[in-house]
Amino acid sequence: MKRLTLLTAVVLALTSLSAPTPAADPPGPVVDFRAALQPIDGFGFSMAFQRADLLYGARGLSPAKRREVLDLLLSKEKGAGLSILRLGIGSSTDRVYDHMPTILPTDPGGPDATPTYVWDGWDGGQVRLAKDAKAYGVERFFADAWSAPAFMKTNGSENDGGELLPAWRQAYANYLVQYVKFYQREGVRITDLGFTNEPDWTATYASMRFTPRQAVDFLKVLGPTVRASGLRTGIVCCDAAGWDRQVAYTEAIEADPEADRAVRTVTGHRYSGPTDVPQPTDKRVWMSEWSPDGTTWNENWDDGSGYDGLTVAADIQNTLTVGNANAYVYWTGASLGATRGLIQLADPGDAYRVSKRYWALAAFSRFIRPGAVRVPVTNTDPALKITAFRNTGGSRVIEILNTATTETSAAFTLRGGHDRHPDAYVTDGTRSITPADVVSVRGTTLTATLAPRALTTIVLD
Repeated sequence: MKRLTLLTAVVLALTSLSAPTPAADPPGPVVDFRAALQPIDGFGFSMAFQRADLLYGARGLSPAKRREVLDLLLSKEKGAGLSILRLGIGSSTDRVYDHMPTILPTDPGGPDATPTYVWDGWDGGQVRLAKDAKAYGVERFFADAWSAPAFMKTNGSENDGGELLPAWRQAYANYLVQYVKFYQREGVRITDLGFTNEPDWTATYASMRFTPRQAVDFLKVLGPTVRASGLRTGIVCCDAAGWDRQVAYTEAIEADPEADRAVRTVTGHRYSGPTDVPQPTDKRVWMSEWSPDGTTWNENWDDGSGYDGLTVAADIQNTLTVGNANAYVYWTGASLGATRGLIQLADPGDAYRVSKRYWALAAFSRFIRPGAVRVPVTNTDPALKITAFRNTGGSRVIEILNTATTETSAAFTLRGGHDRHPDAYVTDGTRSITPADVVSVRGTTLTATLAPRALTTIVLD
């Protein structure tokens, strides 16, 4: 028995010596361009509440400066190349630059009466902006209503919440479809249609409440109405003020077959907290509105305020990875005064200023194009926030946010192709998507020198 035990031990020892040692995982981050996670529909912005009017001279902006601002927002070569334009569907609130013209200003005489729609072909500047965006190559036009007309609601006002009266559901669905048809007449196809904005929150301006159950009930009216119209428009829901609050709306839609059939895209905001969970759906999911809180204009990259560029860059990374979002739509592109927007327009005057929030978003949207897919990244360094993408044209993008206060070097293992001469761009306190000689490739290993508190964008063709 002892001899057998000894013999077994010898055999095991020899076997262990001859067995190949399992390959250790590479020490640095691994980017697998061969695999695919969620597709990316794009990055966007809004100019609702007559902010679009500002671009076309309402406060003195000249055609030359307007072109510069449009280039910043929409040009793939000179600017951010934003690819989703979110439009606000009418509200007749009287506050200047905080309202949108309505296409149904008066009660036709009841929910079954024939409505008299009006259309000025301008829509607070949004029609002109949509046409200009289309000329830049934008294909996604997302129209969203903050409120139904006042006479359709329980409180008789487009402001201060209130609910849609059940008797007016069909009339409200018809109203939304007519808005889409007006844009179609202008040569702009509304690809995505929303009937509510932040149904979980009452605002002093245009707003309207829906519970998840009420949203489902209205979708059973809106879905068939859109299908019967022949419009090639997908319905989105429900733009809850909080990403966490949107979960209840998503679950209600998923649980009802008819409402589920009506909705193409789930949309949520993230004002009440970060996108810390995926939405419980297999549909496309958009983070459809957010900007940092605050009542002062902020041009800084990293000042610790939570309103700066680094904050926005980190939020985009988190939304795409933890939230698994297919699109990221920033609240507003350009506005006046203490705006939380990307660009501040003079009030009045012919000038503008650009925030680092803009450059944070542009570092993603310029290079990650509609139709791209996010790819897996394995990373063990908590200071590095990394996302990677493969575009339909073949280019590949790695976004690295170094949150540490010191410079670091990282060796990336690239699976699924490499590039001898990748391009790198740095965005930080002194640079804005500035080309930088900070990367090198040897075989399938890419080495990057990463500046502290900076976003480094690497593009491989």
